[in-house]
Amino acid sequence: MKICIYGAGAIGGYMGVLLKLAGADVSLIARGAHLAAIKQNGLKLLINKEEKVAQMHATDDPKSLGPQDYVIVALKAHQAWEVAEQMKPLLGKDTAVVTAQNGLPWWYFYGFEGQYANRRIESVDPGGRQWDAIGPERVIGCTVYPATEISAPGVVKHISGDKFGLGEPTRKTTERVQKLSDIMNKAGFKAPVMPEIRNDIWLKLWGNLCFNPISALTRATLDVVATDPGTRNLSRHMMLEAERIGRRIGVHFRVDVDRRIDGAAKVGAHRTSMLQDLDKGRPLEIDALLTSVQELGRLVELETPHIDAVLALVQQMGRVAKVYPTFPDQVIAPEEEAID
Repeated sequence: MKICIYGAGAIGGYMGVLLKLAGADVSLIARGAHLAAIKQNGLKLLINKEEKVAQMHATDDPKSLGPQDYVIVALKAHQAWEVAEQMKPLLGKDTAVVTAQNGLPWWYFYGFEGQYANRRIESVDPGGRQWDAIGPERVIGCTVYPATEISAPGVVKHISGDKFGLGEPTRKTTERVQKLSDIMNKAGFKAPVMPEIRNDIWLKLWGNLCFNPISALTRATLDVVATDPGTRNLSRHMMLEAERIGRRIGVHFRVDVDRRIDGAAKVGAHRTSMLQDLDKGRPLEIDALLTSVQELGRLVELETPHIDAVLALVQQMGRVAKVYPTFPDQVIAPEEEAID
């Protein structure tokens, strides 16, 4: 099984090492000092007080790898949009593309029936670049729950979590998604095949769309955002607006708002990925987490006043700090980024 990890940063590197050690033929797309270190010493993973090292072909040139069975895209949404055309040499007739990202994915309405069938989400895929270059029929959806970080070039540190939800946009349990689940489970991940991956995407998005921007605006950690009366109330209103949108297009939420916020509070003094990116001068993942939800609100004719207000504030903050890429005119190439 040939697997290319496109974006071998913290999450991609974590996946790459364990998949390689489980017997998959893994290659990595990386860059800069991280790439140089991997080429020289292999990719190291610090996990459970152990050091695991895997030697893999690593490059910044997808053309050198050829067609793959799976391409796991472990980039943030704006980075994935930027490199969509560059993925083409990796795509054979039956290659599956696994979108391991936060937020609403570009393929969201593929496999829908009725008025929203095959509708494109402009805020995450301007001009339909990924839809046209990759094709939604290739996609396997993936929700990412582990927390990891690059502790040094060529070294990834696992912090917590091991779950990756997998699912076909068509809601079918296909041979390709089952094989991917099997190798990921063999590698030590929890990788269930979910009959409706969109429900899991929304459950993850539900917290990210409020906790990330509020933490970036206030510089508060997750426990504070989720327990301070003011920011908890704001988070709750944003989540209720998103819930109404989700339900309008058929999403099932398996927990209620307060339970979701309480769960975030239990994580503790975690610095969200958006706060980490802001502090390091990296582009902020605003559009996939917030603008996309606003776009869907307009689509289903539901008002989103709290989401609108926080979105306007975090966009302006990002512009002032020069860390908000506005598609398609401005594309910023950052270091590897954190992911919640």
